[in-house]
Amino acid sequence: MEKKIILALFISFFLATFVHETYANKQIHALARLNKAKLTKDPAVNTSHFVPPKHLHKAKVVLPQHGRKENDKIKKLPGQPYVKFDQYGGYVTINESAGRAFYYYFVEAEKSKESLPLLLWLNGGPGCSSLAYGAMQELGPFRVNSDGKTLYRNKFAWNRAANVLFLESPAGVGFSYSNKSSDYKNGGDKSTAADNYVFLLNWLERFPEYKTRDFYLAGESYAGHYVPQLAQTIIYHNLKANKTLINLKGILIGNAVINDETDTIGMYDYLGSHAIISDETAFAIRKDCDFSPNAITQPDTCIDATNDADYNIEAIDIYNIYAPLCFNGNLTAKPKETSWQNIDPCSDFYTYAYMNRRDVQEAIHANVTKLTHDWEPMQ
Repeated sequence: MEKKIILALFISFFLATFVHETYANKQIHALARLNKAKLTKDPAVNTSHFVPPKHLHKAKVVLPQHGRKENDKIKKLPGQPYVKFDQYGGYVTINESAGRAFYYYFVEAEKSKESLPLLLWLNGGPGCSSLAYGAMQELGPFRVNSDGKTLYRNKFAWNRAANVLFLESPAGVGFSYSNKSSDYKNGGDKSTAADNYVFLLNWLERFPEYKTRDFYLAGESYAGHYVPQLAQTIIYHNLKANKTLINLKGILIGNAVINDETDTIGMYDYLGSHAIISDETAFAIRKDCDFSPNAITQPDTCIDATNDADYNIEAIDIYNIYAPLCFNGNLTAKPKETSWQNIDPCSDFYTYAYMNRRDVQEAIHANVTKLTHDWEPMQ
């Protein structure tokens, strides 16, 4: 019964998140670049069937974690309201020889943290920061005010129903880094699944009280790849070890990028059914475009129709077509009045300003490498 209640809460929060939140334009551009690369058969894009990485023996990839949990505890985020739950943030080494480490932010459940499940949230992109979006603009406990300095509570925070772990992945996203430059160029789904799995094994050593806890994977957009691939990796190694290394119970994916053909057709059908593109454009796309994996080229009539559709969505947020756009991302001297009913389309700018504050980075134990550039919400 308890699990059914938890699942119902997850579903309600999941729906509320996507109804009341929008995604940054950078996410749209990332997926557009990826889709165009696939259509032009870019050899750098691996479209082969995913096979779980098999070289990840626990004894070899898990490093000593004694005392690191205490060092990761966040006393208080600058400008945050009072809360009773604990927060943690820090780095987990993925590969010592490469100097690769991932940044995480963890919030324990408001109540019953000892019995509620553990949930890992992964944003999409590829290259979106789970700290920027999941934690600070979607399902985390706080939102950033328009002053870029203070925080307010999120009524729909998922840590009302679970202990929630946010991960910046892969290397190069947010505060996560590698000292090996090739890690930034040669990444992909398989290496991301392997690194995320190694992260989890080491994180559970750092937080051993969660080793046997019910564990869920969740995410959105390109996490339609990240989540099931990590789940497959976990299941493979549980079976290989003949024991439960990670107690995976289920996965949740919203707005998932899974099947390019049906995703693309569905998007244009949606735009047509909501009068964002004309009936003629929608009909031409249906008639003349071939979004199947075997399609090498598209006829001019398809290209003209999709270009027309692209032109018509430039002035809207395709993730929430009824939401306003941000026309002034400047910070305010005092926080604007906020409520969960009112969407602030400029929240990306507030989060950017907040996460680039030195006092914030020190409080959350981030930016230990002293980035030569600003922290960005997307790679």
